[in-house]
Amino acid sequence: MCGIVGAVAQRDVAEILVEGLRRLEYRGYDSAGVAVVDAEHNYTRIRRLGKVKELADAVEEAHVVGGTGIAHTRWATHGEPSEVNAHPHVSGDITLVHNGIIENHESLRALLQERGYIFESQTDTEVIAHLVEWELRSSGSLLEAVQKTATQLEGAYGTVVMDRRDPERLVVARSGSPIVIGCGVGENFLASDQLALLNVTRRFMYLEEGDVAEITRREIRVFDARGEQVERAITESNAEHDAGDKGQYRHFMQKEVFEQPKALINTMEGRITNDSVVTESIGVNAVEILNKVEHVQIIACGTSYNAGMTARYWFESLAGVSCDVEIASEFRYRKFVTRPNSLLITLSQSGETADTLAALRLAKERGYMGAMTVCNVAGSSLVRESDFAFMTRAGTEIGVASTKAFTTQLAALLMLVTALGKQQNRISKEKEKEIVEALHALPAQIEQALSFDKEIEALAPDFADKHHTLFLGRGEFYPIAVEASLKLKEISYIHAEAYAAGELKHGPLALIDAEMPVVVVAPTNDLLEKLKSNVEEVRARGGLLYVFADEQAGFEADESMKIITMPHVSDITAPIYYTIPMQLLSYHVALIKGTDVDQPRNLAKAVTVE
Repeated sequence: MCGIVGAVAQRDVAEILVEGLRRLEYRGYDSAGVAVVDAEHNYTRIRRLGKVKELADAVEEAHVVGGTGIAHTRWATHGEPSEVNAHPHVSGDITLVHNGIIENHESLRALLQERGYIFESQTDTEVIAHLVEWELRSSGSLLEAVQKTATQLEGAYGTVVMDRRDPERLVVARSGSPIVIGCGVGENFLASDQLALLNVTRRFMYLEEGDVAEITRREIRVFDARGEQVERAITESNAEHDAGDKGQYRHFMQKEVFEQPKALINTMEGRITNDSVVTESIGVNAVEILNKVEHVQIIACGTSYNAGMTARYWFESLAGVSCDVEIASEFRYRKFVTRPNSLLITLSQSGETADTLAALRLAKERGYMGAMTVCNVAGSSLVRESDFAFMTRAGTEIGVASTKAFTTQLAALLMLVTALGKQQNRISKEKEKEIVEALHALPAQIEQALSFDKEIEALAPDFADKHHTLFLGRGEFYPIAVEASLKLKEISYIHAEAYAAGELKHGPLALIDAEMPVVVVAPTNDLLEKLKSNVEEVRARGGLLYVFADEQAGFEADESMKIITMPHVSDITAPIYYTIPMQLLSYHVALIKGTDVDQPRNLAKAVTVE
């Protein structure tokens, strides 16, 4: 959610700032703005409602010059999407941008109004601008003013402050919302995501919780929450420089769906041999921790939660270890009991999901034996704050609707389950070899599943004029059905639900008619015959069925049931395999509907606020 870019340089930075915003468009936003000041204190602020292109055109027309600047894409929380609510916000000579939510903004607004400040916007961000301006009156530096302001803020924020009278520096504060500093030569940058800066630097410094930093062209000074100057490590990024290029594909989502074979290969590289999982590759101290695990608690949101729900079946059926999965926003606000020798696992594509991060911090205080994250972004908050991290290596995912992040999370979790079972002698060498062989076969099988693209595209018109769709699955394919329904609603705006097929008689059958397509995930497994009975329940009530079935499942098409016959794959990896046609179906339905596939309305890629 929201995007921040900043720069302090000798050259003009407006184009760098706007390009950074373009690279962050995947995060979701409704308006954009930029503010730049030059060495002679000449100052320009431009804000626009809508896409970054609107801002880019305005910046080019205005011939904006200056070596210090900040820019922002806003995702509305307080106040409607509008130019007046767009960032940057101003108070006197102070200009700032902000990601996050200030929870005590109402009381601070009242205090500032008593001091004579007039508010132009409905945002919580403008409160920060006025507070900094107020504190600067009695402070010796902008850094000190921001530090004083930070102590008064409650909530989450990543904020960058610029003083037009002091055009040689920026001050940034981070609490709950990520900020990365890009280190250059005679120039420095900052952003909410390193992707924004890959065209200007590959060297990054990640701020920790509570940090406040002062950035000039030649110096970066970082102070922790106690106000003490600290050193933060600089790391070299190997992220894909061309991740922001769609290449031959029409949308980033389409590109990322078709990148999944390669992404899965990257996830597994160095972690499995011909017949075994390399436990040590999972993370530092993984062997020691896995030997002691008696219970697993998974915490996640959205698509990652669905991956966790799938993995629960694996933890219990393969490794013989009990597993609970909970939505992070629920977990963090309830009283929970920590089981003995319980391993906490967080799942997140970005590693910055606010509720998941907060749940991790809470759980670490409650006696978990260890905290592990399965994540796609090195250097993210979840990675830094967990005891060990299992990186999915999916590559940058820009489409808001997550695709390759989901399948690589599943592959990573399956390797983790296997390692856990092996360490505790619950998975035999023969079973481990079977699992590993299934994983080795998976990328080629995914390539094969992608070849069904045209066949699935032909089904999409059947859904385009429908208002509801029901997805059904059993066992570990129930969460796959849940993920499929999430994808359809995210990008096509069709209301979709998923049910465990055995629950049909407990309510959903009341909805069945010819106007509600029913999509069924039907591999060949121990539950197939029961699933067939559920399919017959739908047919008997006039439902229109679309069954994605294993070639050995024995379904026969008729006027009420279309069959998409899938090659047989291992039962172990079948949940990952059957995800692919579900993604393709959602994508093609969205194309027909004419929605914004990569940036669906009201949604953001990285949910960094509650």
